[in-house]
Amino acid sequence: MQKKLRKEQALEYHSKGRPGKIEVVPTKEAKTQRDLSLAYSPGVAEPCMEIFHNPENVYKYTAKGNLVAVISNGTAVLGLGDIGPEAGKPVMEGKAVLFKIFADIDVFDIEIDEKDPVKFVEIVKALQPTFGGINLEDIKAPECFYIEQQLKEQLKIPVMHDDQHGTAIISAAALLNALELQEKKIEEIIIIVNGAGAAAMACIELYEALGAKRENVWMFDSKGLINKERTDLDERKRRFAVDRPNMSLEEAFKDVDVFIGLSKGNVVSKEMVKKMAPRAIVFAMANPDPEITWEEATSVREDIIMATGRSDYPNQVNNVLGFPYIFRGALDVRATTINEAMKLAAVKALAELTKTPVPEIVTMAYNETNISFGPNYIIPKPLDPRLISAISPAVAKAAMKSGVAQKPILDFDAYIIELNKRLGIDNQLVRALGSKARKNPKRVVFADAENIKVLKAAQIAGDEGLAIPILLGNEKVIKELAEQNGVYIDDLTIINPKSDEMQQKRESYGEIYFEKRQRRGVNKYEVNKKMKDRNHFGCMMVETGDADAMILGLSRNYPDTIRPAIQIIGTEDGVSKIAGMYIMLTKKGPLFLADTTVNFNPTSEELADITLLVAKQVKALGITPRIAMLSYSNFGSSETPEAITVRNARSIVKKRNPSLIVDGEMQGIVAFNKDILRDNYPFSELVHNGDVNTLIFPNLSAGNIAYNLLQEVGEADAIGPILLGLKKPVHVLQLGSSVRSILNMVMIAVIDAQSKMQKT
Repeated sequence: MQKKLRKEQALEYHSKGRPGKIEVVPTKEAKTQRDLSLAYSPGVAEPCMEIFHNPENVYKYTAKGNLVAVISNGTAVLGLGDIGPEAGKPVMEGKAVLFKIFADIDVFDIEIDEKDPVKFVEIVKALQPTFGGINLEDIKAPECFYIEQQLKEQLKIPVMHDDQHGTAIISAAALLNALELQEKKIEEIIIIVNGAGAAAMACIELYEALGAKRENVWMFDSKGLINKERTDLDERKRRFAVDRPNMSLEEAFKDVDVFIGLSKGNVVSKEMVKKMAPRAIVFAMANPDPEITWEEATSVREDIIMATGRSDYPNQVNNVLGFPYIFRGALDVRATTINEAMKLAAVKALAELTKTPVPEIVTMAYNETNISFGPNYIIPKPLDPRLISAISPAVAKAAMKSGVAQKPILDFDAYIIELNKRLGIDNQLVRALGSKARKNPKRVVFADAENIKVLKAAQIAGDEGLAIPILLGNEKVIKELAEQNGVYIDDLTIINPKSDEMQQKRESYGEIYFEKRQRRGVNKYEVNKKMKDRNHFGCMMVETGDADAMILGLSRNYPDTIRPAIQIIGTEDGVSKIAGMYIMLTKKGPLFLADTTVNFNPTSEELADITLLVAKQVKALGITPRIAMLSYSNFGSSETPEAITVRNARSIVKKRNPSLIVDGEMQGIVAFNKDILRDNYPFSELVHNGDVNTLIFPNLSAGNIAYNLLQEVGEADAIGPILLGLKKPVHVLQLGSSVRSILNMVMIAVIDAQSKMQKT
């Protein structure tokens, strides 16, 4: 389970480099004088006049159609309460990030210093010309009800208060599926709702729209059941008052079907859950502590279906499953509002998506061999890449059917393709890697622990539950370095291979090493010396099972670093040569590049081996490899030795693995330009099998140059180099790797260890 984030880490994350989490990036060229004249004066006058003559042209000539405002006055920020608009700004920027990474929606966060709801409405109303939609956030009740209602009535763009409707939409989808599994009908069940805030009220209203009966939904606030006998209810709560005598929450549990918790932690006991009707449903959604824990509830009822708001248990009710995709669909048909039909469409799309086969990248992320519809899977996982193409079209169709769409979509098949292209799965891949690593963290040796970047990465890896770090180096030096830089490593193991305490271990490792290398130029004296070297010592830890994986090489040349791994760990069965691969996280999604670090001028056989090693690794990450084997030649256009080497390598690969999607030899532009490929080489299997995601280079020079150019000029993030073909996980860092790069390699090493340990 992820440990509590340290204050220093959170503050550093938000302050380092450019402060905050968002920036404005131009979408048009602005390099030449002509560009600037078009962007501003005098060229900008032309679209201005087009919009003046027809205001709808604002969507054609400006970013309004993909721009949402996240607006708050800071009166109900997370669990922090009324902390003000400035203090709430980091949260609003965070919401902006979620909109962008999950649905490619641009956001300006706007914090308004105004608590008067009437004035607040007037301010937001005046912003309508700028935005395509309004997401209200962290505004306290009851003002939030008035504000949303007034804005929905007065504006002609989509408005949604996510705090109200997000939880309602996600929990409603989960409830529909839970009821199906428990064989109950929504119109017949009795529901307890503990909590009477904005989210609770929105939940009840949505459940009623799905068929629940008002008299069968019992809402509790801090004073008890909200019933018609009470005289202390405001207008909003009176709408949910039921004609039943007062009772305690504990008394209400007898024979009820569903409990919805939107209150505070630990207010429900095992005894209360025991009293529920057969095949009970419990949604304990208080955060961070649910009303009753997963363990407590499931320990007393085998027939229960449970959900929480937490990511470390099944069935997480997470608002990110809803708002990005709902706004995406609303913006794309230029909806004038987000109405009940659109919310219900999102509910039903979520519920239906849960029943379809789950992609490999999702099962990989959650370290499951199989995720399928059932008591522990009643709602999609947040990392499911299909969410955008399932929910947004459903919302768009509902907007069209209900008459609020101003720009109907004519071809939904093309629209779904466009949605999938909007977002590569690069960020998704990194999140999936982290999630998988956390499910089963492994012991990772850090050979260069006398380096502050390595120490920071090790601390984060330990804190986040990604790995169990073991630091190699001088304990005094490491602790002084950590203290000077505010790095907390008190919980981490430190081993000094040179210390007297390690003499017996060095001797033991030395005997094993000598047996491996005694007829390969190594004498007994050299063995004892090598076992004091951190790289050799760390590799022996992995080889003997004292550790599961190793990260090394931050401060040494690559060949010197990789040699101990090859000598001590050795290659996998059937692998003659190891290879090096980089994952480049580009705007179009991840690209896998090889060989970038090991093999200088491979033969056709070796190039085929490299290709198959890379394909195996890409598949292990839950992605189908689509491979282009690159050259300066296209399908026989040159008869030079290098082109023939690549051509023959492709033939060998296809003989050894006919089902693999791979083609070449081909130029890079042909690999990525489907029009050129289709028009000139229609026979290529890359024409109809999706976009290329894996590049095999003819030699190390080409591969190394390409990944460096992508990283520095193409602004792609890199993960690697990833060593392929070793028996056990040892991964070598680039000289000068950043903390983030080291952390990415830790995740790869842990996942590598998980996979290799499963096979033994």
